[in-house]
Amino acid sequence: LEARVVELGGQQGVITVTQVQTAADLRSARVYVSVMGDDAVRQQALDGIRSSASYLRRELRARIALRYVPFLTFLLDDAILEADRLMRIIDTLPASSDPDAPDPVAADPAASPAEGG
Repeated sequence: LEARVVELGGQQGVITVTQVQTAADLRSARVYVSVMGDDAVRQQALDGIRSSASYLRRELRARIALRYVPFLTFLLDDAILEADRLMRIIDTLPASSDPDAPDPVAADPAASPAEGG
């Protein structure tokens, strides 16, 4: 893993590559990125990355030994934002004041796997 500050299309910020999915023939790849900031910042960063795709592809060509360098398609990954949103919701839930209270999930028969054969 390598972290570098790179100016992409005049944008600068924290951009994390979270996942890369390549085609079977390795000629194309979907690159999922996470960008910290509001929707406008995220979109500007994505536009900057997309405008720098040929530069990034040249950098990739110099670093990998493949017959073809994949064409890169960049997409925003909302998984980190969604996880943060869920954690904020969980944090707002009231905590049980009784430490001996049963776990509502464990006590719910519908939550357990069905028995049968």
